[in-house]
Formats: sequence, structure tokens, C-alpha cells
Amino acid sequence: MSLHRIRSLLPAAHIAATLLWIPACQEGEEEAPEDSPQACADEVDNDRDGAVDCLDPDCFGFCPEFEFTAWPPGQSPAEIGKVVAENLTGRSVGTGEMHYAQACTWYGALTLAALTQDTDLTSRLVTRFDPLLTAEGEGVIPTRAHVDDRIFGIIPLEIYLQTQDQTYLDMGIEFADVQWAMPDENGLTSEARFWIDDMYMITSLQVQAFRATRDPVYLDRAALTLHAYLDQLQEPTGLFFHTKRSRVYWGRGNGWVAAGLAELLSELDPGHPSHARILAGYHQMMEALLAHQTEEGLWRQIIDDEEAWIETSGSAMFAFAMATGVQHRWLESRLYGPAVQKAWIALTGYLDASGNLTDVCIGTGEAVNEVGISREAQRQYYLDRPRNKGDYHGQAPMLWTASALLRPRI
Repeated sequence: MSLHRIRSLLPAAHIAATLLWIPACQEGEEEAPEDSPQACADEVDNDRDGAVDCLDPDCFGFCPEFEFTAWPPGQSPAEIGKVVAENLTGRSVGTGEMHYAQACTWYGALTLAALTQDTDLTSRLVTRFDPLLTAEGEGVIPTRAHVDDRIFGIIPLEIYLQTQDQTYLDMGIEFADVQWAMPDENGLTSEARFWIDDMYMITSLQVQAFRATRDPVYLDRAALTLHAYLDQLQEPTGLFFHTKRSRVYWGRGNGWVAAGLAELLSELDPGHPSHARILAGYHQMMEALLAHQTEEGLWRQIIDDEEAWIETSGSAMFAFAMATGVQHRWLESRLYGPAVQKAWIALTGYLDASGNLTDVCIGTGEAVNEVGISREAQRQYYLDRPRNKGDYHGQAPMLWTASALLRPRI
């Protein structure tokens, strides 16, 4: 990416923040380039472009990579992740078929426990699952042939990865394989709806199956799906309407896309036939999201609508996708790293003392079924969605993001 392109992506708030505490050239001083280690460490905006030292793209070559190591007291990913994970363990699994958002939260808690080497937490998360292996507990296991139910398989697959117990592998793989029992004429699962939510639901399950088996057929399925969805659904803006008939850039809907892209790219070989297309779609989306990040560091319920309220679950998903890109070096750490850090710190401010995330949009179907095809009516539908506290839709991506921030730079 050219420096001109990188500079164009710097959010206005990012540049303005530097001007609050770093001086520009003094009156009478000549403008000078930021083209040396000395110029990039003098705390002066030498070229008067509004970005100083290592916040100036011209200095990226003279500055160290941005690292996710400096956190305010009590706001580190390990500390916050622990609180949110314990929030899950304090809740009942329930007796009815499990909602996908709880499955996603459970998966995130397991990855967090592994990364922090919290063996006690891991043990309790596995023990929490064991009743589901019994006749009395099997009613919790989802049964529909639907992407929202199939994703349940990511839990036993992650438990298998951490325990190597074949019981969990057999259960999880069944969910992944039955999803492709009757592929359509294009090789896609018959469950594909071309809703953007699918781009995480389908992808994450198939990627987890690959991680557990190392069988490339699962990555091929996920790549085929994302390639097709990108071709059909990504707008020239880089963002995605909720569905083809609900033409609003809904925050969490786009969050599912961003998270699904990150999950697949973290495993997909650069030589794979679909890798270039998927990486290009990811880059286009991340650029759009960076441009729409608010001064607070988060994103809105409707991403491009300045009258929309700040929504935390989508914001956490975007932070996860960007953090994963930085850790894998798909994204420039000096540009996206500060954006991720700002988002994480802001998100921690929306947690209560028990680890419940606030301002989470409730589960949301496509607008067209509720209010018809009017663009303004659809916009108002998303703006009027109620907000929850402690909703698993928000708990899950907080754990994913904590895990991404704890993973080593590759």
C-alpha cells in the first residue's frame, strides 16, 4: 500500500489527537520531510501534515512496529478476558437448544483460557460441556439444518484441540460434515442464504474442523463460501448490506463478515486459489472500517450513519478482525495497531463490574421482513433496535478480541 493511500486512511480523530499534544513547526521554521530516524523522533510535525513522528506514515520505516503491550491498569486483554470468561461460567447452560451466541462465547472463553494457561478455567469450561454428552443433556444440542445451529460444533472441536479426546472430535466433525451433506450446483452448502451473518457461521465451523483434522477439504469449503459471498455481497465501499433486500450497513452484520474473514485467513495458505480474492476483500473492508472509526474508538449501529448510536458487539468484532490482521502482518501495525488499542480500551469502558458488555444490539433479522423496502424505514428499523447488557452477542467478540491481542505476532 502506498504512503499516500495509508495517509488517506488515517481517521481525522487520529490526526487531531496528535495535534493536541505535539507541536508543529514553529512559525518561521521551514517545512521539512519526515525521512530520517532523527526527524521521526523529534516530537515535531516537520512536514506539517498533521501526523507526528511514528504516527506519520512517512516515518513507518524508521519506527518500531506497534505492539499490544501497554494497557491501562485493569484493562489488559488477560484481565478483562478473565472477567468476561468467568461471567460465562457463572451462567446456566440452559435446557433448550443452545443459541449460537452462547456457542461463540464458549469458544472464545476456551481460547482465552488456553492462551493465558489458565488450566482451572479450561477444566471448568470442559466440565460444563460434559452433561451435553448424556441423554439428559442432549436436548441442549441444536438440531436444525441451519448455519446458526451448526456453529455449535466449534465448542467440541476447540475442546478436542485442547484435550485430544476423540469424543469431542467426533461430535464436532459431524456438525461440519453434515453441513455439506447436500451441496448445491456451485459446491456451496445448501444452508447458504447469502446473509452476511453466514460469513462467520459457516466459515468458523469449517475452519475449526480444519484445525482439528488438518484436512484441507474444510478450508476449501470455507474459502469457496467466502469467495462467493464477497463476489455477490461486498459493496464498492468495502462494506456489506445486511442482506440483498435490507440495504443498510448494519454494524454487527458487518462484524460477522470481518470476523469470518479473519478466521479463514489465519489458516488459509497464500497459495490457495481463493486467498488473493479473500485477502483483497478483507483489506477493502478494513480500510472502510478504519475510515468510519469514531473519535471514541468504536463503531456505530449503522456504520456510515453519524446519527446512529455506538454499538459494542460489532465494534468488538471489528477490533478482533483488525487485531488478527496486525498479528498476522496483513495490516500495517503502525496504522491499525493504535486503532485496535483505542477500540479495546473504549470497549472495556462499556463493561460493568460483572463483565457484562452494555449497548449490545439485540438479535436482528433482516429489515425488509419487518418494514418493507423503504430505505428510510429500514434505516429507522436498525436505529430503533433495543440494546441489551450481557447479551452473548457482545460477550463472545470481547473474548475473541482478548484472545487475538494475546496471540504472538507471526
